[in-house]
Amino acid sequence: MNNTDFNNSIALLRAAHKAWLGAADFRRQRQRNKKFTYGNQWDDIVFDEDGNPVPEWKSLADNGREPLSNNMIRQLVKCVVGRYRNIAKNHTTDNPWLESTLAQNHAAEIDSRAIEEFLISGCCIQKVGVARRLNEWVIDISNINPNRFFVNAFIDPRGNDINLIGQIHDLSPAELIMLLADGNRDKAAWIRSLYNTENMSRANTVRQSLGSDFCSDTDFFFGSSDKCRIFEIWSLEMTERIRTHDCTSGELIEWDVAEFNALPNRKRNGFSPSNCDWEIRQVWRCRWITPMGDIVAEYDSPFAHQSHPYILKLYPLTDGEVHSFVEDVIDQQKHINRLIVTANHVMNSSAKGVLLYPSDALPPGYSWDQIKKMWRSPDGIIPFDSADKSPQQMLTNGTNQGVYQLLDLEMRLFNTVSGVSEALQGHNIGAGVGAELYNRQTDNATIALCDIFDSFRDFIDMRNHKLAML
Repeated sequence: MNNTDFNNSIALLRAAHKAWLGAADFRRQRQRNKKFTYGNQWDDIVFDEDGNPVPEWKSLADNGREPLSNNMIRQLVKCVVGRYRNIAKNHTTDNPWLESTLAQNHAAEIDSRAIEEFLISGCCIQKVGVARRLNEWVIDISNINPNRFFVNAFIDPRGNDINLIGQIHDLSPAELIMLLADGNRDKAAWIRSLYNTENMSRANTVRQSLGSDFCSDTDFFFGSSDKCRIFEIWSLEMTERIRTHDCTSGELIEWDVAEFNALPNRKRNGFSPSNCDWEIRQVWRCRWITPMGDIVAEYDSPFAHQSHPYILKLYPLTDGEVHSFVEDVIDQQKHINRLIVTANHVMNSSAKGVLLYPSDALPPGYSWDQIKKMWRSPDGIIPFDSADKSPQQMLTNGTNQGVYQLLDLEMRLFNTVSGVSEALQGHNIGAGVGAELYNRQTDNATIALCDIFDSFRDFIDMRNHKLAML
């Protein structure tokens, strides 16, 4: 690889690294949303009495409280995903090939997981193309983990202002060779040599020059020790093209300028200026680049749609910002959890069946252990002098402090904020509610989710369009 190619690859790595760093806040928020969705709801950082940052669960435990939770978010997400599955059954295409390809890829299942990701993070990403499975090349649809994805900052909901996009791959040496060696043994040996110890030390130099920090296996430059990290980077580039008309064959041929200039003079002179057109065109070009800056493969988009293979939807993308469905209800979930902890603490701190027994009323010949045993016995008899004070049992109701009323209010607010009413969740079905009325209530409840469903439906339509034009 010459210096020009190396400089170009480093420039692309720098742009990809910048795009990946630009999504750091999004990845942190996604991780928090995911924790709340799947039940880890006491992991936010708070400050203890000494001003030290600690997880919220530890702060509760240090103050003698048990971190309890009632996971409303998980049930909410499952309800919306289930509603989407029900709606998606009615959507079909008129293209038999497309329907067959979707069925072979179990699209109903991966789309359900994609909308679950969409609800949690406000982002869903799929990739369509050709993949090798069991020594056979097949049309493939796959969900892409946002932690391994990068794209330049953009604000158009359709993604028309995207000019760099790609993902991080961690592959075994055999997988990498099978994917990129083109059946060439010499190229396979060269690829394998790129990941030896000596060459990998070059990655540290490149990483440091771009300001990357090694902190975990989700770091941009380094992955699992037994895998080869490589970047698939698609960039929108301007390129010179020459279109020629071959009078002998009648073909319209498009040449890269360098390819045209490399033609033998006799053949190049066979195209007169009258049948040659020069133009500037936009081309999506893919490069597979190692962390050391080596370009393992590069090619223009081979697809009929002439674009990159990714389908991306960010929600709502107002001023380029992402705010997910789950993010809207986290505060309500935290309030519910705090009220549950408060109620539990009040109940644990209240006197329940405490026996006040005067010390001077202990009958002669009895120990306190014997008194406790007889007190627990349903038919026990405790003798004492009638002149002494009689024992008294303490029963207090320490929970009647409005906690349950607040908890009921917060749970109703949770449904209001989320837009998922009880009718949509299958609740509140009285005996006097007919099927038609219930269906109308459910349809009205779905209106609050129309924006999310329609946005995701647009994502599916974009995916099917690219799939049909492979």
